[in-house]
Amino acid sequence: MLLKEYRICMPLTVDEYKIGQLYMISKHSHEQSDRGEGVEVVQNEPFEDPHHGNGQFTEKRVYLNSKLPSWARAVVPKIFYVTEKAWNYYPYTITEYTCSFLPKFSIHIETKYEDNKGSNDSIFDNEAKDLEREVCFIDIACDEIPERYYKESEDPKHFKSEKTGRGQLREGWRENHQPIMCSYKLVTVKFEVWGLQTRVEQFVHKVVRDILLIGHRQAFAWVDEWYDMTMDEVREFERATQEATNKKIGIFPPAISISSIPLLPSSVRSAPSSAPSTPLSTDAPEFLSVPKDRPRKKSAPETLTLPDPEKKATLNLPGMHPSDKPCRPKSE
Repeated sequence: MLLKEYRICMPLTVDEYKIGQLYMISKHSHEQSDRGEGVEVVQNEPFEDPHHGNGQFTEKRVYLNSKLPSWARAVVPKIFYVTEKAWNYYPYTITEYTCSFLPKFSIHIETKYEDNKGSNDSIFDNEAKDLEREVCFIDIACDEIPERYYKESEDPKHFKSEKTGRGQLREGWRENHQPIMCSYKLVTVKFEVWGLQTRVEQFVHKVVRDILLIGHRQAFAWVDEWYDMTMDEVREFERATQEATNKKIGIFPPAISISSIPLLPSSVRSAPSSAPSTPLSTDAPEFLSVPKDRPRKKSAPETLTLPDPEKKATLNLPGMHPSDKPCRPKSE
């Protein structure tokens, strides 16, 4: 497995972002969806946890075949989706990504929000104190994003909010800007398949980082759209947008079934009490298993005797006696 901790600061407060993150997720999902691909909302309802209290549970299917690299598209079904399950107990959330087609693949994200500039080095001591991890700061103003996702209107270096007066962030803005908050995200990517593990886990972390950067830039760039919303209003926006997104994708039967699988074995991490725990398949898909050594089959005879032009035009093939006559259809 590959574990990283991402820290993304924004010129907002944790209380403000409670509305902003719901608005951003719904609008971003709708924008990134098209017929056959995107984010389909399967379930979205209130959820109560004995430890974390009241929250919201969502289940989504993320269809993304065309967004996979070519080496991955070659081995997955044409209709391919990842199941996302999220438990939102803001300012603490748990998100899991699994795929029944790849039972040894999983992403586990724990998020905590605090009003600081990413300076809390012990925020995940209860979850991963003894686990080695890389800490990665993401700067929404100065870090580069893939060119195809760039919009000047969503660039914090150019955008300035009319309602809050915040924006046009410059290099080093995190040191002195007020207000400021940080999204701390502990991301575990796991793909235990020999020969592919490192490549897949590194690729997934790159994708996760790009998504976090783009999403947090949009959350701030859209602040004037959601800043005056109440929780009831953003929930209604969420419901209406989800219906529109599902229609945009189109309704078709899934090619594979949904399954809930644990993200990490209990010997490595104790999962939060809110996360479900079901058995994990130990067998890799057949196409990912290492082939056994086997003798190479011969698809053609070693030698071929060409006809002698002085004799009858016949081919002497291995296993056929010269006197053997070729088979002919029976005459009626």
